[in-house]
Amino acid sequence: MTQPTTNDHLRTALSLAAAGMPVLPLRRGKVPFGNCPACAGSACGDRPHMKAAGPCRCPRVCHGWAAATTDTAVITSPAWAPMWRTAAAVAYHPAGAGLTVVDLDDASAVAWARTTLPATRTVPTTRGEHWIYQGTVRSANSVRPGADVKSRMAYARWLGPGTGTMTDLPSAIRALVDREETTPARRGVVSSPPERAAWDRAVATGCRHTETYVRTGLERGMAMVRSRTDSGAGSQAFGVARYLAKQHEQCPGPCGLEYLGEQVVTAAVSVGVPEPYARRAVANGLTLPGRAA
Repeated sequence: MTQPTTNDHLRTALSLAAAGMPVLPLRRGKVPFGNCPACAGSACGDRPHMKAAGPCRCPRVCHGWAAATTDTAVITSPAWAPMWRTAAAVAYHPAGAGLTVVDLDDASAVAWARTTLPATRTVPTTRGEHWIYQGTVRSANSVRPGADVKSRMAYARWLGPGTGTMTDLPSAIRALVDREETTPARRGVVSSPPERAAWDRAVATGCRHTETYVRTGLERGMAMVRSRTDSGAGSQAFGVARYLAKQHEQCPGPCGLEYLGEQVVTAAVSVGVPEPYARRAVANGLTLPGRAA
């Protein structure tokens, strides 16, 4: 299949902008371009419509989704031209077009959607499908295994118009997003779980990994959870638990995953995630088909 060229990406972006969809180029790896020196580290104060509203009026493709625009003068401007020359894809800001994208990352997630959600416009992806609904909602990752919700303050890769009739955002998706808690570390911890036994070889007699390997993966995962001081720590805890479970999929067991999970829960609670939500997210992450902890 012929790969899209720079001109193809720019033409797609202009077509989408004309239809009212705010767009931006994505670089190699299909992620946004990095901030310019003036915007690096939010030195500019960020853009007015970001969560931490600021005065930034940078003409470049800075701040990821917040740079998305329907203004063709900006899209074709000299400031954006270098990015189009190396762009690998086009993205759009769903909420800016009044939309929500349910990003289904694998066959299991697609099967869940087909039995749970109302039919709507669908777009095939590399590993699953995008289900696109009318209406906006707060974005959240890992609202359930293999499913992310992309709407406000997020971007989605443009993969074509898809097929089917777009319908209204269902209450089931709003409910899933509502369950994802913010993590207001600045206002203090919501709860603090009591001390529990840590992971060691005594509880992992059937693990094929070295203790250093396991502890390194756990520490990195907990650091990722603790870094989510504004929002998303619950989703990150799910992702870390799922990663840990997959690491041990081929072990004869037991691997003591429940002990690793307790430490991930503690990390999530430390940045403000209510313990019941953190525990539920980690339990869901540790559950893999056909694999016990």
